[in-house]
Amino acid sequence: MPTTVNGAAAGGRLILTLEEVLAELQIARSTLDAWRRTKRFPAFRRLPNGQLRLERAVLEKWIANQREAA
Repeated sequence: MPTTVNGAAAGGRLILTLEEVLAELQIARSTLDAWRRTKRFPAFRRLPNGQLRLERAVLEKWIANQREAA
């Protein structure tokens, strides 16, 4: 996971696009869609233009929880 500086990834963003989440987790869109359908992944926020966003803090918390469960 990237190094964080003041709560944000170094050179990164606090709010991630769907594509950025996929790249960070190194998974296929179909995998993420399956996790979302079965509620095994946090909900994205849908912007008025229909695009999806996820807060980096939510993603980092989810990752930490996955490590604890393993």
